Amino acid sequence: MARIAVLCGTGMSALSDEMSSAWNTQASHVRIDTDWGQVPAAIVSTGAGDIVIIDRHHGDGTSRTPPHMIEHRANVQAAISCQPDIVLSINSVGSLIENFPPGIIGISGDVLDLSIRPWTFHDDDATHADRTSPFDRNASDACKVALSSSQEHVPDNLIVAQCVGPQFESSAEIDALERLGAHVVGMTLGPESRLVSETGVPHVALSCSSNWAAGREPGDPSAKIDHHAVDSMASSMRASISECLLAILDLYV
Repeated sequence: MARIAVLCGTGMSALSDEMSSAWNTQASHVRIDTDWGQVPAAIVSTGAGDIVIIDRHHGDGTSRTPPHMIEHRANVQAAISCQPDIVLSINSVGSLIENFPPGIIGISGDVLDLSIRPWTFHDDDATHADRTSPFDRNASDACKVALSSSQEHVPDNLIVAQCVGPQFESSAEIDALERLGAHVVGMTLGPESRLVSETGVPHVALSCSSNWAAGREPGDPSAKIDHHAVDSMASSMRASISECLLAILDLYV
């Protein structure tokens, strides 16, 4: 049976419940042991396969782990331990480009990660994973087709700049990232893509445009970025994410 492991965060906390309701099924909840602690996960079963959903910001009680404190090794190891056919990262991003306004989903094509913290499963012996083409082309194309039914335009081959947070970026930082070739900016895809590359499991990533990057609000470059508004915008894209998940499952049936 096909299986997708999903790593998600902002705006996606109700993804498993929403999918279970839409598909008239019941999500089961488990805790997965890893070398870096337990990771909670929800498993949604469909006729085409299973979807294992991990909230990368999971925390104790009502608190959510901020992006700079996420133990990405635990999350990715938990995802891989489920023996998925593919890992899907869902990332809330700020858009630097005019044709990717908040409210639509694009396909990530590469990562610009210049953050100074290394992420690897191999601290004791040098292991060099290839990252020339970090994301699976077939799954990316399937997502683009699925999204085209609800979006007039589906940006693809997006270059995602990795920043560590938890603060949003400054306008000067965004200008610099654009000059380096970035289309969007986020706080989580860099570590996930590095770690998944070491596992050999295919990876695909969706960029949910949740806000304009600093200084890029049309008509108001001084507009502030509010996280609650970002979360609300990201949550509005869950139905489209579900369609992408079904399209990916179809590849492995």
